[in-house]
Amino acid sequence: MACTIVLFDEVKVKYLKQKEENKDGQICKVEVRRVSEEAQLTILQQNCIVFCKCTISSESEHCRAGECIYLINVHGDNSVLLTFSAIDAYSPLYSSLLHCYNMPNVKSVFDKRTEESSAAQYFQFYGYLSQQQNMMQDYIRTGTYQKAMLQNYINFRDKVVLDVGAGSGILSFFAMQAGARKVYAVEASTMAEHTKKLVSCSQYAGRIVVIPGKIEEITLPEKVDVIISEPMGYMLFNERMLETFLHAKKFLNQPNGLMFPTMGDLHVAPFSDELLYMEQFTKANFWYQQSFHGVDLSPLRDDAVEEYFKQPIVDTFDVRILMAKSVKHTVNFLSAHEEDLHRIEIPLRYTAHTSGTVHGLAFWFDIAFIGTINTVWLSTSPTESLTHWYQVRCLFRSPLFIKAGEVLLGKVVLSISNRRQSYDVDIEAMVESTGCKAENSLDLKNPFFHYTGQPPAPPAG
Repeated sequence: MACTIVLFDEVKVKYLKQKEENKDGQICKVEVRRVSEEAQLTILQQNCIVFCKCTISSESEHCRAGECIYLINVHGDNSVLLTFSAIDAYSPLYSSLLHCYNMPNVKSVFDKRTEESSAAQYFQFYGYLSQQQNMMQDYIRTGTYQKAMLQNYINFRDKVVLDVGAGSGILSFFAMQAGARKVYAVEASTMAEHTKKLVSCSQYAGRIVVIPGKIEEITLPEKVDVIISEPMGYMLFNERMLETFLHAKKFLNQPNGLMFPTMGDLHVAPFSDELLYMEQFTKANFWYQQSFHGVDLSPLRDDAVEEYFKQPIVDTFDVRILMAKSVKHTVNFLSAHEEDLHRIEIPLRYTAHTSGTVHGLAFWFDIAFIGTINTVWLSTSPTESLTHWYQVRCLFRSPLFIKAGEVLLGKVVLSISNRRQSYDVDIEAMVESTGCKAENSLDLKNPFFHYTGQPPAPPAG
């Protein structure tokens, strides 16, 4: 069972009984051990002797008794009054206990849209230092974020910043380097404990406040001027972290608030790749064998073809396989709403610049950091240096032939028919002059990682 532990030092504690009161109180350490829908609250004296211990659940009585003061009923008529030195320290306590005070059947926005098993796997994945290292060592990604903040220092100087899904906290440190007054680094995975350690050993201790929890469930002691995050997944939208990024706008000091990144473009273009198409069919043909160790596998061949072609392919490719200029779908994060990302339909219209077979659609994205001084772009285009997002290709079940100059019509629909932090992707295309059509439905949650580490092969011929 998942357990989250949050520690608070230098908390002044008064133990209030029905007929008497510890008037002066004493400085203690408060530990909150959160398990499922309950939390264990332990108050330790300076000599590490347990001063008070209790279980907090949805039945517990509590209230905020001042800007930095919290009152909790612990045993019958006995209560503890917790006084924090600053509102920054109070906020993480409230966020850590918030879900315990909600009724068990009341779910946050995140919980409503996410299966419990998917969320557990997701946060476990991002709780590993090795995964954080993988992202940090994407120097295009990391360097571009730092460049965007430092070049737009005027947007960060003396500002309060919210880092959504802070991970290792690297973006929080960049915000500090750009002159931020305070950063609230919110991280729902166990990586939050590593981030606290990094912060406590840095020159920014006390100015970067790490808050364990989900953006949809935590509270902040004040509004923020800037929201920073790295919420992009494969094809920009995978993992649905962008919805969390948009949800965080409730903390933004509008109307002059800033979001970094500010906007994102998803590019879609038709491509021709006979080798990739045949590779998927060849894998499925394993199930065409009629005597595999004496067993007829052929009844499953059609099912295997369907499964392989439902997989988006994550890799990179030679830009010369593209058969037309990409169509761009733009999302402005400052004006977009979470609901806008529940169903995304992208109409397509291309004029082919070469004759050949269209095997599917290729996807990549660019994001822009629009600051007062500079606009900085991070691109995952096949014409740019490779990032850990690569590019994504979706194959048609049956390809199309098109001549140079002909028009290709179609659409892409990303929909959330499941709660697995991803999308179903429906693609279709039609050659306008002939009426020939191609289509497919894919599961973005189950991609095929095709990247080999070798330079992409040029198109045949």
